[in-house]
Amino acid sequence: MKPILAGGTPAPRSGGRVLVDALRLQGVERIFCVPGESYLDVLDALVDVPEIETVVTKHEGAAANMAEADGKLTGKPGVCFVTRGPGATHASIGVHIAFQDSTPMILFIGQVAREHLGREAFQEVDYVQMFGPLAKWVTEIDDPARIPEIMARAFVCATTGRPGPVVISLPEDILGEILEIGDAPACRPAQPAIAPQDSALLLQELQAAQRPLVILGGTGWNEQATRDFADFIQRWNLPVACAFRRQDLFDNRDRHYIGHLSLGVNPALAARVQQADLILAVGTRLGDITTNGYTHLVPPQPAQRLIHIHADAGELGRVYQPALAMVASMPQAASMLAGLQASSMSGAPAWSAWTEGARAEHDAFIVPPARHEKYQGVSMASVMDHLNKTLPDDAILTNGAGNYTVWVHRFYQYRRPRTELAPTCGAMGYGLPASIAAKLRHPERTVICFAGDGCFLMYPQEVVTALENNAAIIVIVVNNGMYGTIRMHQEKRFPGRISATTIEPPDLTAMARSMGAHAEQVRSDDEFPEAFARAAASGKPSVLELIVDPRQITPQMRLAEDAPLA
Repeated sequence: MKPILAGGTPAPRSGGRVLVDALRLQGVERIFCVPGESYLDVLDALVDVPEIETVVTKHEGAAANMAEADGKLTGKPGVCFVTRGPGATHASIGVHIAFQDSTPMILFIGQVAREHLGREAFQEVDYVQMFGPLAKWVTEIDDPARIPEIMARAFVCATTGRPGPVVISLPEDILGEILEIGDAPACRPAQPAIAPQDSALLLQELQAAQRPLVILGGTGWNEQATRDFADFIQRWNLPVACAFRRQDLFDNRDRHYIGHLSLGVNPALAARVQQADLILAVGTRLGDITTNGYTHLVPPQPAQRLIHIHADAGELGRVYQPALAMVASMPQAASMLAGLQASSMSGAPAWSAWTEGARAEHDAFIVPPARHEKYQGVSMASVMDHLNKTLPDDAILTNGAGNYTVWVHRFYQYRRPRTELAPTCGAMGYGLPASIAAKLRHPERTVICFAGDGCFLMYPQEVVTALENNAAIIVIVVNNGMYGTIRMHQEKRFPGRISATTIEPPDLTAMARSMGAHAEQVRSDDEFPEAFARAAASGKPSVLELIVDPRQITPQMRLAEDAPLA
């Protein structure tokens, strides 16, 4: 706690201590950083505030990814500190992820002293211009007396409406200045209220439908909200498809779950979306992946009747003009939906066969295709089958970007909210840092990172961060010796002409062992269960390198046998 002088006057504090006290008052428990001389006063203040844990990463991009993942898991802003110039540019990837994924996050950047601003001093960047398109709000503090005010606004901005990242530039001289100033109270974000007439209109739309379909997504969900939403779905017997990388919002084993609107979408599900006469979109922005490049629903006014519920009024009518738009937080929306009574409907809903048919199509889609006669190495479908059968319901799975994720999203059955950490912006390298953040947040739970060889090599050094923080994650590296997604597109457009897509990584298991991790290479399906068990029992960060068939580019797509691989 900060010292108080007699009479209740705040004791003199540095700007850095004022900022750290504001973090504590806002409930921040952990920050992620790479240290820099531009915010030494913050680092010094943290010594006297042990309630806030400092996690030091090996790369600013990883620090920002960890903060973003922490924000996903808690619903509160993940906090990251980096130094000016190179530190800020490295961390920009995390800000972009937070923006597109609607994740609350605050990035603090050390800046040159105020007297040097505008002179292109050492590592100086205009962060308001740089981060303007990537963040909800970007500001530079020019008066240390405004630190409490700006901190309070930052937490409100990051968590209200559509959550997202805030970037705050900190000239180093304001952090060292001594001042006497009080603190701002913890923020209480305001929530919009649902108009009663809108609930009545929604009820009318549902009762008039013959082929309704629910698309579920977005952020801002908590345990109670997902339970309320599930109650609504059960009562109304509605089919539910999850938006891109939001599969954990609804139990995938439930008979009302009909699939994931993602890359490699089930063609039958795509057809269902187009055939529906009513789309109830809850929480999701209805982005281009979820809508297959805006073709499943065609803007500005889709052929289907559209009811769109979102926490931010600015997202309603931005791309699609809905028949009914409702502004609501997800807990409010789910509570309202759970309370809808179908009093005028007798017997089973008109769409019962529609829901059953959509689930049957999903069941058929998640049956692994027959193994190709020339398939070599580990089958990812077999790996996912084993994990489905053995992982606890609260296991957290993380991943970055690449074709390997198609197996994860298609064959793994998510069961509980906040068990999927995956970037909707498609950023490579996200999975490993995110898994460390998840294990620190939930040390008692199983945390698994999936990464391709290219994905893993973005931040392999963060295995050291996991070791330093006793984060016993399990990293499953899918090694096919290539940037698989790009090779797939390359073979489609320029068959046989390989350029820049081959990876010749070092011995990944030897690399992991050199850092102190448990590591094994797995070359067959039969080897995986025991290797995974050994990794889980090791009690320390583990890397399992799966050698997979490079020609099996997706579950259903295989490169020609005469296609060159290097």
